[in-house]
Amino acid sequence: MNWLDKLERKFGRYAIPNLTVYLLVAYVIGFGIVWMMPDLVGYITLEPALILRGQVWRLITWILVPPTTNLISLLFLVLLYYSLGTALEHTWGSFRYNVYIFSGLIFTVLAEFGLYVFFLIRYGVEMQLSMIGMVSTNYITMSIFLAFAAIYPDMEVLLYFILPIKMKWMALVYVVMAAYYFIRGGLMTRVAIGASLLNFVIFFLSSRNAKRFGPRERARKAKFKRQSDPHVNMRYTNGAKHRCAVCGRTELDDPCLEFRFCSKCNGNYEYCQDHLFTHEHVK
Repeated sequence: MNWLDKLERKFGRYAIPNLTVYLLVAYVIGFGIVWMMPDLVGYITLEPALILRGQVWRLITWILVPPTTNLISLLFLVLLYYSLGTALEHTWGSFRYNVYIFSGLIFTVLAEFGLYVFFLIRYGVEMQLSMIGMVSTNYITMSIFLAFAAIYPDMEVLLYFILPIKMKWMALVYVVMAAYYFIRGGLMTRVAIGASLLNFVIFFLSSRNAKRFGPRERARKAKFKRQSDPHVNMRYTNGAKHRCAVCGRTELDDPCLEFRFCSKCNGNYEYCQDHLFTHEHVK
């Protein structure tokens, strides 16, 4: 059991399902801000100097800065990454996918603070990093693409809904582009690329057996859970989950009622506390 298994056992219930949807909605909101309220952009960027002065909302609002300001590109990005992110979450499970995305975001924030300290020590000034370039989640989405390509390298997608191409070749193009921007870009670009893709490196080095959490395995576990849960197919009037087989009362009639199944009755017969020990057993 690696560190991800241990974390999932302790905190798995806190995972956010459909995290990709929230991330893409943030992009769309940020796109709207850029075009309709451009003056507001300066108040949502990731600025360590201003965060340390009390503008703590920037720790979250920088996620709204869209990876692209082109409407067509944003449309393709939303359609592509909704399918990739959803499939990746179904493969890994919500918790591991949450860890993957949030670690990329946290690494980016830490890198920005490191860059702020570097400028402060090197030049003795509190430089606003937006003067070098705004940080967006562009490379976070790239890490989603690389993770999907690493798990399903031979899966084909229709590039711009026209050209069929395997994921491994698209991932290779992404890596070349990232390397190009890393070499030719400024310090801000290099930090953003390195920090946001660090989660990809760490995650796959420590979770090389991720394929065992494939869709078939997840479906098998879900089916077993449904079959082993006696309440799955038991829904009563107004959505009640429990009903006494003797008096017919449910938890909606009295929230204080407690219900138990009888092990001596043949079948899934449930009784309230008033009839659990006084009913006739069903044979």
